[in-house]
Amino acid sequence: MSNSLDDLYREIILDHYRSPRGKQPLEHFDISSDGHNPSCGDEISMEVEMDKERATLKNIHVDCKGCAISTASGSILAELIKGKTLDEARQIAELVKKILKGEEVEVPDSLGDLDALKGVRQFPVRIKCALLAWVTLIEGLKNYENGKDEKAVVSTEDDDEKKK
Repeated sequence: MSNSLDDLYREIILDHYRSPRGKQPLEHFDISSDGHNPSCGDEISMEVEMDKERATLKNIHVDCKGCAISTASGSILAELIKGKTLDEARQIAELVKKILKGEEVEVPDSLGDLDALKGVRQFPVRIKCALLAWVTLIEGLKNYENGKDEKAVVSTEDDDEKKK
């Protein structure tokens, strides 16, 4: 990656860290999930209000207590999934996982700041920080689709256990 592209990605991450999107708490929500990254200490709580008539994610609240990358990733998520269907949100989350695993994927222009997460690959120890919001979203969506009312809880360590 060129230095100017690195600088641009760094600025995008810092902007999302300093002014995170999705900070407004929701009065009503249909999906609730918490995530934890034990290797870094990052914690995230997420709530999603559904537009049941349109079957889209109407609004999202992301409360992240963690590093700049984790906070920025949650902010990018909040900005990108609003108005998306469950399938579209899941596809974006899977795209993020591929990006962070180092797979060469085309990121549509419509997904704006998502490209900035590519820079995280240069720091393997930070990949779980960037993934936290997305795996937390995926677990919340699974619970919602399976009719479970309880809060989804996920840890980035869960992924490691599944690989063994």
